[in-house]
Amino acid sequence: MMEERIGEWRSYARRRQAIDGMDVDELEDHLRTQVSELKEAGLDEEEAFLIAVKRLGDLDSLSREYAHEYSERLWKRLVVAPEALEGGLEWGKEGMVAVGLAVAAGVAIKLPELLGLSLLDGTELTQSFYMRNTSLFVLPLLAVFFAWKRGLEPAGRLWLAAPFIVAALVVNLLPFTLLGDTEVLAVLHLPMALWLAVGVAYAGGRWRDHHRRMNYVRFSGEWLIYFALIAAGGGVLMGITGVIFGAIGLDLELFLTSWVIPCGAMGAIIIAGWLVEAKQSVIENMAPVLTLLFTPLFTLMLLVFLGTMVWTGSSVDMEREVLIGFDLLLVLVVALLLYAISARDPQAEPGLFDGLQLLLVICALLVDALALWAILARISEFGFTPNRVAALGENLILVVNLGWSAVLYYRFLRRQVGLTPLERWQTAYLPVYAVWAWVVVVLFPLVFGFQ
Repeated sequence: MMEERIGEWRSYARRRQAIDGMDVDELEDHLRTQVSELKEAGLDEEEAFLIAVKRLGDLDSLSREYAHEYSERLWKRLVVAPEALEGGLEWGKEGMVAVGLAVAAGVAIKLPELLGLSLLDGTELTQSFYMRNTSLFVLPLLAVFFAWKRGLEPAGRLWLAAPFIVAALVVNLLPFTLLGDTEVLAVLHLPMALWLAVGVAYAGGRWRDHHRRMNYVRFSGEWLIYFALIAAGGGVLMGITGVIFGAIGLDLELFLTSWVIPCGAMGAIIIAGWLVEAKQSVIENMAPVLTLLFTPLFTLMLLVFLGTMVWTGSSVDMEREVLIGFDLLLVLVVALLLYAISARDPQAEPGLFDGLQLLLVICALLVDALALWAILARISEFGFTPNRVAALGENLILVVNLGWSAVLYYRFLRRQVGLTPLERWQTAYLPVYAVWAWVVVVLFPLVFGFQ
């Protein structure tokens, strides 16, 4: 129990980014010394730990003190990685590997043109090919980056390659109906399945460690932000480039759309991952900011939505686009919940924001229940289709996740359990999403006759 509590404290301390790894080690040593002294004085283990943590001080305050005291060090870490400050070449090597893999991803997206499959070709065959294979051009390379950085063993690398090989064979050999339902579903679910495979590489093959799974969730959110920033900056750069070259009579539209956009997008996926890794111990984690900003907004939106439905008596229209929107909303709620857990002090008492989190989860559960009711009604009236079965499965998975999360969060608010069971439940549930994604990609085409 004591080691678990110290592990939770250490995990939380490492998120105070002005406190580096050596600082955390020193603070942990002080904590253990305090606990030992208090136990020798006659306190039990739990009392000794709580008092020792209190004596050590608030970690947010400590973080500010460290940032102030070591402002020069912290500033340098904003520009270069910690390894470079120690005189090593690891950061430079890592950057070069990332850039090399980004270039490889850009080249990969253009290689099919040698076979006559141009990105600008508007035929259904070409559209189908790129829809099915785009994630395979870049996500294996992102997995290679993390496997290299984490020093994954050769056997682990072979196992890591398996899902990408299977995915490539399935999407390219199965006789999909061009742009049919099963193909579109496979296209939508394949990136999720492969993204979780990348997570295994990110965790260094130790996916069973729930702390590593939580770190990957946090990485995913921050990766999305970096990628969006790169995309926005790239869009501005292309716009300006088109204008200034147009001023001298050169039209670069074809070059930008056929080369810069696809190659840049593929490369940005790798570079965004590298940036998150390079700067993860430099700036404060984005999880608290994202959680504090979006939890109230999403809660308000769902309350207004549910209230409007009750007031107007409207029913839910379960078209494919609507189903995708509902599922994205529910996934975002799960992500906010995960970020909230990762960002809070495990020793802090439940507060108002925790109540708001529980309200958000309950609202999401109600929305999920409405979606399930509408899906089941459509199935009973019109029968099974790939889209309806996929939506049914996804919403059942989400309702189980959100339902048990609500129970655990309620018990936490009642001070019956800590946050650790909730965190373990969320991270342990991630493989369920991966399994379902693979079911949709591999089995749905066979079951529904590739329609």
